[in-house]
Amino acid sequence: MIKRLLEEPIRKALNQGKAVVILGARQVGKSTLLDTMFREREDVLWLNGDEYDVRSLFTEISSTRLKAVIGKNKIVVVDEAQKIPDIGNKLKLITDQIKDVGLVVTGSSSFELAKGVNESLTGRKREYRLYPVSFQEMVRHTDLLSERRMLKHRMVFGYYPEVVTHPGEEKAILKELADSYLYKDILFLEQVGKPDKLVRLVQALALQVGSQVSYNELGQLVGLDAKTVEKYIDVLEKSFILFRLPSFSRNHRNELKSSRKVYFRDLGIRNAVIGNLAPFEARSPEEIGHLWENFLMTERMKYQEYAGSLVRSWFWRTLQQKEIDLVEEQDGRLETFEFKWHAVKPVKAPASFTNAYPDAGFRVITPDNFSEFLL
Repeated sequence: MIKRLLEEPIRKALNQGKAVVILGARQVGKSTLLDTMFREREDVLWLNGDEYDVRSLFTEISSTRLKAVIGKNKIVVVDEAQKIPDIGNKLKLITDQIKDVGLVVTGSSSFELAKGVNESLTGRKREYRLYPVSFQEMVRHTDLLSERRMLKHRMVFGYYPEVVTHPGEEKAILKELADSYLYKDILFLEQVGKPDKLVRLVQALALQVGSQVSYNELGQLVGLDAKTVEKYIDVLEKSFILFRLPSFSRNHRNELKSSRKVYFRDLGIRNAVIGNLAPFEARSPEEIGHLWENFLMTERMKYQEYAGSLVRSWFWRTLQQKEIDLVEEQDGRLETFEFKWHAVKPVKAPASFTNAYPDAGFRVITPDNFSEFLL
């Protein structure tokens, strides 16, 4: 069993009397994590919002009825809570009226769950995001050398738990994930009225990882207006399929000020939606560069978030097409990174950046040193 980095923070939050909200895409291991934590306890009540009788149970339920349902259990787990109408107020009943019960809530759509939970549990909750298994978690599970050897494999098949734990079955598992789970919650949302075009949009975005995206151009490509494209991308981001990286600017005239890039939360999903699970060695140099950038960006985000780092992230580019892949700011200091699969010659930060930000650090991340960047 792969030990997840969130296990200890979640245990600590429960011991402090806080409700725990765990967000993450379907199949990333939310239920498995909780099962591992509570497996030996007999005082845990499991409720799954995907089940009709559970949703019915919460309809117009009172605190008295909730106490009867919970009984002598000390932990209540509400899985896929976004499916339960008015879930925020129902959870508030538990935290307000049944104070000696630990509450854990999971959801695969931050858009739907946040609407009900944020106000209702203000000051009473700790929120965590669980992603597919991270490079750091796999190093702890095996060892650094073994995981470095798997690098090319991971950039094709990704880190979904079932993919990682079933070698040889990756293609079948990813096909099921992409076909059956990827859009399961999204297509139920009122914001998505044209599911076929949503699928085409995801495929178009998968072909543009590491590139600046234009909502207008994407709209023309898939047959949607720019505002709908932006709305759909927002839903995809809040469903943990992808994330946007904005451009960095401190008001210098030559810097892009409102651009963005899009990256996938998992490369296996990215490759599956475009139907390309070919070996890494069969990829073009341009494709390898995109995979490398997406891999590093995603794993760096996992690393920073699991560490609880208060870091802001951007990419940087000028009107003259000078660029830096990642700019991070923490405690007022800028650190910048350029990602190169093959660093044939020394790489320096663009002079226009160093002139504007002379105190910023700069590092080139390659297959030789990437583990230092992610551990």
